[in-house]
Parts: sequence; C-alpha cells; structure tokens
Amino acid sequence: MTLIKSISGIRGTIGGAPSKGLTPVDIVKFTAAYAATLPSRKSAPNGERYKVVVGKDARLSGDMVEQLVVGTLVGCGIDVVKCGFASTPTTEMAVLFAKADGGIILTASHNPRQWNALKLLNDKGEFLTAAQGQAVLDLAESEDFDFAEVDCLGTIEEEDFTDRHLDAVLALPAVDVPAIKKAGFTVVVDAVNSVGGIIMPRLLERLGVRCIELNCNPTGEFAHNPEPLPANLKELSETVVREKADLGVSVDPDVDRLAFICENGEPFVEEYTLVSVADYLCSLAQAEGKPIVTVSNLSSSRALRDVTEAHGGTYYASAVGEVNVTTLMHEKGALIGGEGNGGVIYPAIHAGRDAMVGVALFLSNLAHKGLKVSELKKTYPQYFIAKYKIQLSDSALIDSILSEMKRIYASENITDIDGVKINFEADHTWVHLRKSNTEPIIRIYSEASTPEAAEALGQKIIDLANGIIGK
Repeated sequence: MTLIKSISGIRGTIGGAPSKGLTPVDIVKFTAAYAATLPSRKSAPNGERYKVVVGKDARLSGDMVEQLVVGTLVGCGIDVVKCGFASTPTTEMAVLFAKADGGIILTASHNPRQWNALKLLNDKGEFLTAAQGQAVLDLAESEDFDFAEVDCLGTIEEEDFTDRHLDAVLALPAVDVPAIKKAGFTVVVDAVNSVGGIIMPRLLERLGVRCIELNCNPTGEFAHNPEPLPANLKELSETVVREKADLGVSVDPDVDRLAFICENGEPFVEEYTLVSVADYLCSLAQAEGKPIVTVSNLSSSRALRDVTEAHGGTYYASAVGEVNVTTLMHEKGALIGGEGNGGVIYPAIHAGRDAMVGVALFLSNLAHKGLKVSELKKTYPQYFIAKYKIQLSDSALIDSILSEMKRIYASENITDIDGVKINFEADHTWVHLRKSNTEPIIRIYSEASTPEAAEALGQKIIDLANGIIGK
C-alpha cells in the first residue's frame, strides 16, 4: 500500500491501514483539513456559506471516495456542487462557473486502477500554492478541526458542466471551427475507459469531425496502462492505420494530458503536443503584432523555445510541476504554456492543463497548414529526450552531486531553480538533474538532436555522478 502526501494533494492506493494507503480515514482527514483552511485562502465566501465543487474520473473507487469527500464537506458546513464524471479541466472551470470558493478533483491522473487522489483547487480553479498546500498537510497531521452542528450542515446540488466547458473551448477566437469542419477530419480517440470517453467524442462532434471511439466506455476498467505513452498506444496506432484516419488522440483518465498518433501510426511524440499548439498560437500573435511569451518546465523539450524565438517571442522555463508553470505564466503574461508530458495550458480559457483545448487548437493548426500530421511533425525542430535515474543509498549524496556538476560545467548556461539544468547552447543540447521528493534518487533527463546523442549525454552525466560519489 502507498500513500503520498504532497502540497498538491494526497494520492495513494485504495485500502490498507490508515496512513499506509488511501483509506476512508485518510480521505476524511484531508478533506476536513482542506475545508478548515478555506478561510485562510479566502476570507469570505462568495455566498452565505463556502461552496466547493467535486468532480471525479471514472476509476473504480470514484463513487466511494466521492461519498466520503462530499459527506465530509457537508459535515464541515460546506455547500457542495457535485459534477459527477468530469475531466480535471472541466472541474477546474466548474469552480468559476459555479462561483465556488474551491474544488476537489478525485483522480489519480495516469496512475493505474488501484490508485486514487484528492487534488485541491483554489477559488480560481487552480491548484493550491506550495504554502497553501503545506497548510492543509499540517492541519491534517494535527487533526485540529471542528465539524458543523446539525443546523449548520452544508447542502448538496448536482450539475454537469461538460457542455459549458465545451462552449468555452469552441468560443475561443483561436479555435477555427469552420476550417476544421471544412477539412473533414477523421479522428480515432482512445479514452482508456474513463471520462475522456464522454467529453472528447462530444467535442469532436461539435467540431464536425468524424470520431472513431476506442475504449470510450467510462467503466474505470482501464484497457491498458493509462499513461499516454507510445508503448501503451499500440491499439490506437493500429486502428488509425486500419481506418485510414487523419489522427489518433490519446488522453489519460482525467483528460488533462494529450498525445497524438500520426496518420501512419507513428507517435507524434508527447513533447510535441505543446510545441505544435504553441507554434499555431505564436503565428497568430505574430501576425497581429501581439507580444509572444511561452513557458514550460525545465524538463520539457527545447523545441518550444526554438519555435517561440522563431516567431520573435521570449521563452521562460519554470521548476517542474503544473503549479510552478502556471505561476510563471501569470508572472510573465504568457500566451501559452504547459509541460512536455502533453499538458497544454492556455490562459485565454483557464490556467490548467486541458486536452480539449489542445485538440481544438491542434486541429485548427492542422486545417490551416493543410498537411498530414506526420508532415506537420517534420516542420518542427527535431529533438529526442533520454531519461535515466541514479539510485543512491544516502540522500545526502544528491546535494554533493548537484553542487559538483555546477562546478564542472560553470562555463555553461546553468539553471538551479529545480535541481541543476545545464544548457549546452553551442549544440542545442541540455541535461537536467533533479532529486526525487520521496526517495534517494536523482532523475536525469537529457536532450539532443538524435536519440544516440541524447543517450550518450545522459550516460556521460551518470558516469560523472558515479565518479563524484566514488562508485
């Protein structure tokens, strides 16, 4: 059994002993702590009482977790709006639609079926800051909270916000619905039997796209490993080729991450989801003479920086983590941002990863370019990322390795806001070393223009690290 408590929420495997897995005791405790800290984040509710929206993906434990979360909120004197089956971005937007004071998303994202989680939102439908998240963790640990008396219990209402979310996506000026309809696309959608099977076909229908559904029944029985990586998408690739479709779309269980399959069955590559959308938006902004700023995290492909600068824009890199990306986006006034895991964040609609926005913008770009998906991919800078990790017996060694790497490569462009990232500007390569928050591990990501070069760079850093610690 596993339980991971972090500033962004609580996630774990269902069952086991309290504090060892995600049990009813843990769910109630963390929900009560979230409710009790609402006044510290927002001094007064929008209405008579604080209101919180609750949405869930389709995983098997969803009903159980939802009942516990909703019941606890009501017991804390909080009014609840149940969204039912809802994607993560739908629940985020529901906070705004319902004029709520916060939200809780019940999803373990790409984790397997035995996992679930509580992801915590503020009154803007965005994830809590590090300080706010830590306050929830501290209060849950102390259990210093009270529950409401019988005359002060919260209420429950239910509302499906799916169509309001899609209305907002289709209303975006950058989403060219007529061009998409004219193109007559055929798209295969693999929704891994979760809530993407509800919202994604509905979006494509409204865009005039012929949708072939694959694993779109929201049973929670995931048809394959739910992380949208090429190794898990063989059925999608085969279906795209067999059906002569223009594109394959894969989403994770809560529909905030997105991966594409080209018409020939080859991966578009998850890193390039954001790159392609950003290229389209940057071209529109450049034509209109508007400022161009993009943001991704330190472990994401350099391709976004290259595309941004090609359009005369400025690129910034944040620490890893969605809340870090959105914080920097707000600070810099970014046009578009996200993460290399297929997460597209377009603040013109809301500051959260949204696969529906990603698909609508990607299809707009594809319709404008008039290219096959594989041809579109070739128009972007070609990079490849290799991923490694070093297991250490003592976490104290991690700081020694990071410090020595900074010394060795002091003449290069170094960023140390999240581990150490070394940018080798002369050949457009980089390597990023980050320590794990939960175990004595250094994760090493390296990128270069060929897979072999990326692997060689990563291995060189591993050899250096082993030399530093005397292995």
